[in-house]
Amino acid sequence: MASTGQSLAAPPVAQDQPKVQARSLASQQRLWGWIFLSPWIIGFALFTAAPIAASLIFTFTDFSLSSGEPMKFIGFANWQRLFGDPIAMNALAVTLRFAVIAVPVGILVPLGMAALLNSKHLWGKALWRPLYYLPYIVPAISSIFVWQSFLNGETGWLNRLLRALGIAEPPNWIYDANWILFAFVLIGLWGVGNAMLTMLATMQGVPTELYEAADVDGAGAVTKFVRITLPMISPVIFYNLVLSVIGLMQYFVVPYVMTRGTGNPDNAAYFFNMHLYKTAFTFFDMGYGSTQAWFIFLIALVLTVLLFVTSRRWVYYSSGD
Repeated sequence: MASTGQSLAAPPVAQDQPKVQARSLASQQRLWGWIFLSPWIIGFALFTAAPIAASLIFTFTDFSLSSGEPMKFIGFANWQRLFGDPIAMNALAVTLRFAVIAVPVGILVPLGMAALLNSKHLWGKALWRPLYYLPYIVPAISSIFVWQSFLNGETGWLNRLLRALGIAEPPNWIYDANWILFAFVLIGLWGVGNAMLTMLATMQGVPTELYEAADVDGAGAVTKFVRITLPMISPVIFYNLVLSVIGLMQYFVVPYVMTRGTGNPDNAAYFFNMHLYKTAFTFFDMGYGSTQAWFIFLIALVLTVLLFVTSRRWVYYSSGD
């Protein structure tokens, strides 16, 4: 009987064989996963991570492509030069001033458009949605030239319309230091279709029973929008807000093309990234240019972290507390 019992018992090797096969299969899948990821990893390491690391090293050096002299370590001299550079500080002030105007407008306008397109009483919503989105896919340079003609102080269609409405002396949008930032805000509204669509899609996903319960309680349209719609779509508003802040810290193409790289009138459109570009690629001062790049990156990082910290107070996630 003992020998029979021993013959019926499965060998230890046979019991462990499925586990060994599972581990082997998992290892093979992991290996092939890394193989398929390797082109992206190599490209990221060579063309993104390495230049980022090199630029950080350059911030502590005197490295100029035009001088022909070898790179020299100078410590924090570039950072001291940056904070004592009145042109750089003025360019930073222009960038932050524009951000204060553009960020609220860039959030409120697509929010209002999305609420309008989400209304049950609006006719032709299937037509308005693609029309609002189409400008977003127009190439940036082409749209800048269109807006340059549209905002022309003498012959532009905007000022023609304002004169027809009774405004005798409308602003000279592009050539007036007091108005050029507002002109850039108008140009920015040209591309709010993407933010509008994300907000509209989120609005359409709000549970209808919440609105039905509010109707039973006698809530009006404004109350339902403030108490139901806004909290439910707050993650998407937060998402667009973060993207707007990061994008504005990289704002370059529109003012550079519109002012031909001068930042005029009176340096009112001389953004920080224009100064960075001129430092690095006109004067070839790579050490100081890298310092400026890291400086604007740190500002964007701090602002983004602050947004994430404050989001705990006003962003609602249905899966969270």
